[in-house]
Amino acid sequence: MSGAAPDGGLPPFLSLDALGTLLEMIDPFEALVGELGARGVQVTREEITPALVEEMTHYRAGMQGAHDAATLHELRLSSTQVLIDGLPDRVEEELGFDEVGAALLASVRFRPYPEVLETLAAIRELGVKTVVVSNWDISLHEQLSDSGIDRLVDGALCSAEAGASKPDPRLLLKGLELIGADPGEAWHIGDDPVNDGGAALAAGVGAVIVDRGFGLDIPEEM
Repeated sequence: MSGAAPDGGLPPFLSLDALGTLLEMIDPFEALVGELGARGVQVTREEITPALVEEMTHYRAGMQGAHDAATLHELRLSSTQVLIDGLPDRVEEELGFDEVGAALLASVRFRPYPEVLETLAAIRELGVKTVVVSNWDISLHEQLSDSGIDRLVDGALCSAEAGASKPDPRLLLKGLELIGADPGEAWHIGDDPVNDGGAALAAGVGAVIVDRGFGLDIPEEM
């Protein structure tokens, strides 16, 4: 591993992945059932699952282009339409487009893993500078603020802002620039051996892969 601290401790700079490393997604399927139900339309998980899967696929495909408030709004509108197209007709008939969109937005929620806030606070106490670099749209900053993570890191950059997604190393390198870091003095911490590990290796940054119990195939060069 490159970038290791001489004393075996942490290096002076860390870049951190978001989803799967700092944040976990709360079950959006149950959440959408609940949000629609709260608005007066009862649906089952089975009824909404294909539509929500299609919406999530559409959203991910367009995420890289959502680099500001206007483009994020457009992506959310098109994603709402994809969802509506797959839901039972009665959902839009009873709620209308805007309310379905509001239910969708409210059902997409994230929370920090239990140890994250305490760990970030401890890292900050050590004087280590940190930056979040994530394959995400501009709403990354909103999620970091809502979760309290933004107060414990020194910067954040999403792939939509950087114009590059991991495993392209440019996202990491631009993020490290934000905190004045030299790649040789940094580690990148993430949960994906391909995207996070690959980007770190290409950037000349030490790679640390977090295993959240999903089963990882980590290359030996990590």
